Amino acid sequence: MVIKRDGRHEPYDRQKVVNGIVLACRKRPVGRNEIERLVDALERRLEEEGRVEVSSAEIGELVLEQLIGIDPVAYVRFASVYRQFTSPEQFVEELRKIRKEARGVRGE
Repeated sequence: MVIKRDGRHEPYDRQKVVNGIVLACRKRPVGRNEIERLVDALERRLEEEGRVEVSSAEIGELVLEQLIGIDPVAYVRFASVYRQFTSPEQFVEELRKIRKEARGVRGE
């Protein structure tokens, strides 16, 4: 079961997760197989934890954790919808975060 932001509970729908990622990856070099693997990994992680209920916010964060390593542009697109960006400053802040993490990975 998924706990929505407004507190409602609804059955988990893999296709909704896939569709959100596909939309973020539109016109990006990310194949459908890669998206399916991302969702497989997300589901496997939740199953291994023995989760029966999970918040939609947690699902979104798990997607973002994986997406940042696949395609930073798709990551920002997904984050903008998932986190409900309302200003250009929120985009800029997210881009700063990505750059900072990239520097950390490269050891700069």
